[in-house]
Amino acid sequence: MKRMLVGLFFGLILLYNGSALAEGAKASILMEATTGRVLYEQNAHQPLPMASTTKVMTALLALEKGNLSDTVTASENAFGVPGTSIYLSQGEQLSLEEMLYGLMLASGNDAAVAIAEHIGGSVSEFCRMMTARAEEIGCENTVFSTPHGLPSDHHHTTAWDLALITREAMQNPVFREIVSTQRATLPWANHEYDRVLTNKNKLLSSYPGALGVKTGYTKAAGRCLVFAAQQEGLCLIGVVLNCPDWFNEATALLNRGFENWQMVTLLSQGETVREIPVENGVQATVKVQAAADVSAPVGINSWPDIRIDLPAQLPAGIEKGQEVGTISLMDQGETLVTVPLIAAETVAETDFRHHVTRLIRAWPLAE
Repeated sequence: MKRMLVGLFFGLILLYNGSALAEGAKASILMEATTGRVLYEQNAHQPLPMASTTKVMTALLALEKGNLSDTVTASENAFGVPGTSIYLSQGEQLSLEEMLYGLMLASGNDAAVAIAEHIGGSVSEFCRMMTARAEEIGCENTVFSTPHGLPSDHHHTTAWDLALITREAMQNPVFREIVSTQRATLPWANHEYDRVLTNKNKLLSSYPGALGVKTGYTKAAGRCLVFAAQQEGLCLIGVVLNCPDWFNEATALLNRGFENWQMVTLLSQGETVREIPVENGVQATVKVQAAADVSAPVGINSWPDIRIDLPAQLPAGIEKGQEVGTISLMDQGETLVTVPLIAAETVAETDFRHHVTRLIRAWPLAE
């Protein structure tokens, strides 16, 4: 009897541990948005289906290739697409901006097809454009064969690739505004009332500093979530793929990031780094400034190493704003960020006129 109870006890432990492991994401990543530094990853390069998180790229490409005021018409293909929908009728017209709200808040598959056909001329061409744009961003294992994420052969990405796509998209202010909107109203043809869209991302109402971005679910892909939040100057982007407890997992990842990392700014844009001698210039030195904020994420209570690459002196003829060197922040040999150093002013080369002018100015006055 005792042996049976012991066996039952260990069996329950194994069952509990197996269940706990099953609740985790199949792949996940946490990335700092400004530099792209990866703060945490797990199976981040494993190709997986991504369901409606596909629509991050659909929206990004639409914003880059279209105009928000464009009129987008729902074709028969858009009208007939299965899954989540904003219930477009065949021939119904909305602006591209309205379609994008339907795409990202209500996850409308019909809106995805309408947008794809408007931008690419056909769904297949738009998907080719999506895949090509992903490669430009730096994605290494992403193929789009749908604009919405419904199951399809060869349609996959990785957590790392999807974080890169989201990082690119979050630099677009219109994209950020759309995905951070909790509720929107769209016109509805042949109805007495408008469409009311509610964002499916629960983090927007539950997590401090949440910025969106996109939920997704199919039976094949499981629950997928792309999310972002900003606190005290630190902006984090996360991805969980095939994750049953998606919102809690995302919350835990964000907490881990904000509790263990900080954004450090060593120089602000326009701040002088040093003065460099100028050879044969109308002035002896030129100030060198940072072209942008020199900021990077580092561990709490840590400090990055600094590497400045500048020549000992500069030739005359330098133009204001000309890049003359770089400054980098390093952490354990990893380059976190590299910012150009620029000349703060124009320094012309000395010539005969310049020497005569100096001579006249230095000539003693007659008494």
